[in-house]
Amino acid sequence: MRASTHAPGISGSAKSHADVRVAALYDVHANLPALDAVLAEVRETSVDVIVFGGDIIPGPMARETLSRVLDLDIPARFIHGNGELAALAMIDAPDPNAVSYTGTTSGGPLPAAAQQVMRWTADQVHPDFTKVLSSWPKTTRLEISGLGPVLFCHGTPTSETAAFTRLTPEEVLRPVFGGLGVDLVVCGHTHMQFDRTIGATRVVNAGSVGMPFGRTGADWLLLGPGIQLRNTRYNLDDAAARVRATAYPQAAEFAATSILQPPSESQMLELFTRISL
Repeated sequence: MRASTHAPGISGSAKSHADVRVAALYDVHANLPALDAVLAEVRETSVDVIVFGGDIIPGPMARETLSRVLDLDIPARFIHGNGELAALAMIDAPDPNAVSYTGTTSGGPLPAAAQQVMRWTADQVHPDFTKVLSSWPKTTRLEISGLGPVLFCHGTPTSETAAFTRLTPEEVLRPVFGGLGVDLVVCGHTHMQFDRTIGATRVVNAGSVGMPFGRTGADWLLLGPGIQLRNTRYNLDDAAARVRATAYPQAAEFAATSILQPPSESQMLELFTRISL
């Protein structure tokens, strides 16, 4: 298992940061067929580094997906999402009911079905991946061609669980995205791509590789020298069949609603905007 974190042109190689291109892959949720399709496209674009923006897990192929991202032949950086932190909390808690970190936006206890998913995920992670997941930071910064310094976070720069959408009022968000020392922030968490300006800061949501809302396929970003909101198509029927063949506690539901027929954007905008910052 190899976890590469060196980014060419950013931390000491001969290549100038003016030439660096980055793929931002968020919210994979252990959908390995979707990830593999994106990685194939990423290789065609000749990126220099991949940023995994959190929530690689939970999902139906947790061990296989973690193995894939930690043994890439492309340099990669990783940050925590609420999913990784919830799994780590489960690992550390002998009693699932005593978990102090749930990873929910509300901060409340996990519903029984979600608790079952996180316990299953924790069993998949431990012990082989616990140490490396524990080492990931909550944010990272890279200098990218044409974009300058870019901050990557999962939810917001200060919270991996805070939710907001393209409809969340700007006045609510300005205190969160001001004074960061960057012109661009890349986030995820709500599984819907957007590109908006908050105060003087451009904020782009990468969407979700494994559980996109509003359309099928796998969403991600290509950064440098511009910003491309990408959607990669893959064999949905085959992916759904592979998911249903796993022991994941919600395999059938994941195949149906995360791969074959995701919920509509309007439905999820209403939900997330209602609970946003």
